[in-house]
Amino acid sequence: MASSSYTCIQDSATEKDKLLSSLASYGSHDLLGGGSSRSTGVVVSELHQKQEEEEEEGALRRKLKYFFMSPCDKYYAKGRKPFKLGLQLLKIIIVTVQLVLFGLSNQMVVTFKEENTAAFKHLFLKGYQDSVPQAVHTQTELYNRIHFAIEQYMALPQISLGRYAYVLGVGENGTALSLCQRYYRKGTIDPVNDTFDIDPHVVTDCIWLSPLNYSPGNIDYKNFTLKFYKLINVTIDFQLKAINIQTIINNEIPDCYTFAITIVMDNRAHSGKVKISLHNQASIKECKDPNVSGHAESYAREFFDVLVAIVCLLSLLLCGRSILRGILLQHEYVQFFKHRLGRSVSWGDRLEFINGWYILLIVSDVFTIVGSFIKIGIESKNFSSYDVCGILLGTSTLLVWVGVIRYLSFFQKYNILIVTLRAAFPNVIRFCCCAAAIYLGYCFCGWIVLGPYHAKFRSLSMVSECLFSLINGDDMFVTFAEMEQSGTLVWIFSQVYLYTFISLFIYMVLSLFIALITGAYDTIMAQTQEQVRVTDLHAFIAECTDTPTSGKFRGPEGPSCSFLCCCD
Repeated sequence: MASSSYTCIQDSATEKDKLLSSLASYGSHDLLGGGSSRSTGVVVSELHQKQEEEEEEGALRRKLKYFFMSPCDKYYAKGRKPFKLGLQLLKIIIVTVQLVLFGLSNQMVVTFKEENTAAFKHLFLKGYQDSVPQAVHTQTELYNRIHFAIEQYMALPQISLGRYAYVLGVGENGTALSLCQRYYRKGTIDPVNDTFDIDPHVVTDCIWLSPLNYSPGNIDYKNFTLKFYKLINVTIDFQLKAINIQTIINNEIPDCYTFAITIVMDNRAHSGKVKISLHNQASIKECKDPNVSGHAESYAREFFDVLVAIVCLLSLLLCGRSILRGILLQHEYVQFFKHRLGRSVSWGDRLEFINGWYILLIVSDVFTIVGSFIKIGIESKNFSSYDVCGILLGTSTLLVWVGVIRYLSFFQKYNILIVTLRAAFPNVIRFCCCAAAIYLGYCFCGWIVLGPYHAKFRSLSMVSECLFSLINGDDMFVTFAEMEQSGTLVWIFSQVYLYTFISLFIYMVLSLFIALITGAYDTIMAQTQEQVRVTDLHAFIAECTDTPTSGKFRGPEGPSCSFLCCCD
């Protein structure tokens, strides 16, 4: 198809030359034979019109050829410095440096939270051991756990290795700790007669304590009676303050933390087992009147974040401008084919004017700009959205480094990855849709059948993680060994389930998936040995024989122009 369209263009050019020759002969014949001056004028006018059309067509070809050139060829063509290329390389460096600086600060924040949470568990949960679920099975044990947590809280300044302060005024009458039980308004259970009478409305009953009024003889909390027959849970809530002074290592002002701690004793199942857990929510704010000896307040980090935002904003404007130029050039190309050649342009040729790499860079720039301002807010202690900032900066850095492949694609030997992925992508998507249906079937089946008997199948997310690990060859023996021998039927089903899944996905599905990629790669390599199919767009551009160093791409104004104009 491409070769035939290219032949059509050549034929039209040949017919045009014949027409010009005939018109020239006709004009000379009229002049020799004494024809009217009007006929001679018409011929000359038509010759000028044809010449202008040829010049317009040649100019369009040069414009298209320049649009699809690499930055180096554009430099040779017009002598303009590749500012946009330099800007992207600068952006890669400063965005990566920004991410590393944020990562170091975020790592200290996360470490401080995790270490304090671990300390709170050891302080307030009686008999706590790492990675061991906490639970009690008798009423006495539950009361002991409640009393232990409250007593540890009241004696915290004398027993804790950390420097903590109470947060007063969060409860009634300026108290700091609340002990609450939640239970059904009415709950009567009679296992003897297999009857029950429950009102599902939940009632909350609390008492409030303050460390300022506490004394060892004050045992009001020990008179707090739990209604075990209709109890849902027991919660102990309080807050503590702490300061993370290790940030001084990174030349940062220390942060002030407020930890909202909740100890939950869950009895929703009424199974005779009350599960105990501790949850810690941390909020960060600027400390009052910080004073670090020998430390002057520095705005270097904020200035660097502003610089990154400015560079990304400039990159966004230049990439948006390039996309707009592509759309306008596409419109000009489509109109030329429609009015001059009477043909329509395929959607494949139209989409080549929309550079997907520029869209990727624009998304990256938006993420970086938003993340930079959030980072400035975090450093000025106005925000504490470390997770949101980390997601934005991490994603933007990922996209920036992926964008490096665009510049490697200008070299044929380095372009094999992009070409292979582009060729294999449609078949891979169709294949994944079919494989996903089978995968989801195994997920639902494993969850409903094996969930009660295997820890890795207790929820759909856990089932999916377990099966995906099996596909990659992880934890196979452990998965088989952890199956409970609760019954012959379930055990036989589990063996059939696991063996069929592993055999189907590892030996068949995964092998076919790899074959799709290798097949696309072999096809690409075979095409490099054969004549490459040329589209109508590139066949039209190929008629322009002007090289980048020919000087025909330079405008009358020469190589000098404005900054934005040079950023091609």
